[in-house]
Amino acid sequence: MLRTGLLWLSERPQVFRLLRRNGLARRFAARFVAGETVESAVEAARGLNRAGITATLDFLGESITREPEAAQARDTYLQLLDRIAREGVQANVSLKLTQLGFDLGPELCLANMTAILERAKALENFVRIDMESSHYTQRTLDFFTGLFDRYGRHCGVVIQSCLRRSEADVERLISMGARVRLCKGAYLEPPDVAFQAKADVDRNYIRLMELLLARGNYPALATHDVALIEHAKRFARKQQILPSRFEFQMLYGVRRDLQAALRRQGYNVRVYIPFGTQWYPYLMRRLAERPANIAFILGNLVREAVHRS
Repeated sequence: MLRTGLLWLSERPQVFRLLRRNGLARRFAARFVAGETVESAVEAARGLNRAGITATLDFLGESITREPEAAQARDTYLQLLDRIAREGVQANVSLKLTQLGFDLGPELCLANMTAILERAKALENFVRIDMESSHYTQRTLDFFTGLFDRYGRHCGVVIQSCLRRSEADVERLISMGARVRLCKGAYLEPPDVAFQAKADVDRNYIRLMELLLARGNYPALATHDVALIEHAKRFARKQQILPSRFEFQMLYGVRRDLQAALRRQGYNVRVYIPFGTQWYPYLMRRLAERPANIAFILGNLVREAVHRS
């Protein structure tokens, strides 16, 4: 019921228009989304840089249905890469293929993605292809593989530990020398595709994390789960894996105390910063994917308040 209600709200533009004028709603969104413009995203990244934390910037939007929308997303990423380079910000970018026209045709998406990767290559930057639902997993990995020979130093991909297929995917990506971000995955998937119990998802995360730490190419461990983070630290110490060989990643506005603590301990930390006018559907969809995220976010706010007191 809650999930259905959140998804319904995410598709109500009239609600969005109302909330954009509501100061309280905007302040809540600002905790997790760095404004609506390239300038606001770059400024958020600059603030993190001052604390020794790097960033990856994500222009919100996915599942576009018109070519002009894909072109707008492409141009925004080109502008973003230029601003990062011009202002010396320590940041890269993350994007979704459906935002670049993946559903409209592979040729359109490839043309848009190639333009972005050429700019990233020229500027010595990096582009992470986010993973979407399991419907896109094989298509995304095939697309990434097609880009890898030419852009491998400047392009990486995401793997979700909730998916049963992910160990085989990680092994293949390790053999390629590809850079992988490992996350748990937030999409609701059927039992034949994904683990349903949190314990099973966590167990698979640990397995994949150890493979990537031991043999991967600068893996990014995306989690706010303290138990998983501590396991990664113990495993790295035991295997004599230097902190410079991997990084932790977290979401903008979530567990800022933990981000700072990891940085003080000498670990690389990168924060995923979403921005853009689509912040309202973004927040609603993230909550709807797993309504337990509501309790997760509120719990993290309380924990941060306790640490500050």
